[in-house]
Amino acid sequence: MAKKEQVIAKEVTVEEKLRALFDLQQIDSKIDKIRTIRGELPLEVEDLEDELAGLRTRLEKLKSETKGFEEEIAARKQQIKDSQALIKKYEQQQLNVRNNREFDSLSKEIEFQTLEIQLAEKKIKEAQFRIEDKKRAFEEISAKSDDRNQDLQLKKSELDAIVSETQKEEDLLQEKSAEYAGYIEERLLKAYTRLRTNAANGLAVVSIERDACGGCFASIPPQRQLDIAQRKKIIVCEYCGRILSDEVLASEEEDKMNGILKA
Repeated sequence: MAKKEQVIAKEVTVEEKLRALFDLQQIDSKIDKIRTIRGELPLEVEDLEDELAGLRTRLEKLKSETKGFEEEIAARKQQIKDSQALIKKYEQQQLNVRNNREFDSLSKEIEFQTLEIQLAEKKIKEAQFRIEDKKRAFEEISAKSDDRNQDLQLKKSELDAIVSETQKEEDLLQEKSAEYAGYIEERLLKAYTRLRTNAANGLAVVSIERDACGGCFASIPPQRQLDIAQRKKIIVCEYCGRILSDEVLASEEEDKMNGILKA
């Protein structure tokens, strides 16, 4: 910030502002190029991680549901044992009844427990069927999860390889970008950032190329080209709004920046 204030205090000329902007654009464009090399890999890695998290959640749910059915089967089997014990008890009691009313009452109890056993056996079969269904789904999702995990590891390896090759260069460029941004007044820097954000190619500062804007390729009248070449004020393209510089300034700054970045 001290550098920025010092430069502004010396009343930086329009030409110096243009050169600083053009230099910043070159640095930021190199950063953009590095990130383009990575392509869609970061997003692909993120998508795969999200998908794997979803698959893991589904697997945990299936395990929980399977456990629930297994507990239900255990409870139903115990219920069958209890009913069988009651039936045996009632059958023993029938041998010692004093009248038909007691015998019929016990018969009804036996019949009820028999129905309870039949219902429990039906519920056990249904639960077993559901368990098999859950197991098939678990195996399918597990296989899918394994495949996605292999894809993720491959994508991560590719990304790590690219990052390891370019991270040092990007870090240095980021430092340079911050350094050069410090030489540009806040209002102009905000305009530059806004233009970069809105431009598909990230170009906020371009030079004239073949009598046209280097960003949108709209033709620039000769008189306007002269005004740009005089470097007396910041001039933007009437069509795309990008900041314009003349070819000589652009060539000089490109040569200068190539030397700085190679150092």
